Amino acid sequence: MRGAHVVITGRVQGVGFRYWVEAEAVLRGVTGWVRNRRDGSVEAVFFGEDDAVGAMLKACWDGPDMARVTAVVVSDTDDAPPDFQIRGTV
Repeated sequence: MRGAHVVITGRVQGVGFRYWVEAEAVLRGVTGWVRNRRDGSVEAVFFGEDDAVGAMLKACWDGPDMARVTAVVVSDTDDAPPDFQIRGTV
């Protein structure tokens, strides 16, 4: 099992990024959360099988159609949420 904390920057707010992340995570059986940050980035935690988390990290570089991702910064985490949630902005 793998946990990843991610901060995604670029044109990632106002394009449905959080809802896209939730759908992609559920499709892959990944738990965690996603939220907007006031600095314009999107923050997420992914937890699950190594291959599934790796696929999520790769997919975050693409995002939904209107997104333009410039960076995906990843660090390890032990956070293991029971499901996937969209959280409020911080």
